[in-house]
Amino acid sequence: MKKLLLAAALSTAIIAPAAASAQDPATSKNAANYCKELRSAGGGANFASMFGTKKNAYGKCVSQTAKKAATEDAAQAKQAKAEAVEECRAMKTPGSKNAFGKCVSEKAKAKKAAADKEDKAEKKDRINAAQTCKAAKKDDADKFATDFGAKKNAFGKCVSKTAKELAAERKAEEPAPTA
Repeated sequence: MKKLLLAAALSTAIIAPAAASAQDPATSKNAANYCKELRSAGGGANFASMFGTKKNAYGKCVSQTAKKAATEDAAQAKQAKAEAVEECRAMKTPGSKNAFGKCVSEKAKAKKAAADKEDKAEKKDRINAAQTCKAAKKDDADKFATDFGAKKNAFGKCVSKTAKELAAERKAEEPAPTA
């Protein structure tokens, strides 16, 4: 029995890091695609002003985006499970021995999927905001400078503000969830 437990512990220790590293390339690939879209939407100089010098802006964008996505995903999964546990406890799930576990699993997956959908929408909002800000800066540079300043971070301020406005509009247009 002790040998079996030791073997299980060792295999878990070997598999867990491999599984964690298997997730990194997918996150990095998604971050890379997102940064490419953001760079093309906002223009090279504007993109560089948001993330650093022209030479390293893309790398910084990918790194920041991948780290943020990984942290956010972990937090969302944890929150989804906690909320699912509370909902299933409140329902007092009847049925088989594992009804509670099935309930939690099902609800947690649904909540995580909804959070992932919102993340995608927020990324799209940010890319659309970059396009909008690029056009605004090109059309009327003086008004752009008045609204967002003339410092290096002006384009980033514009993208942030515009993305928040787009998200608020999108959420206002969505139908209210039914219980």
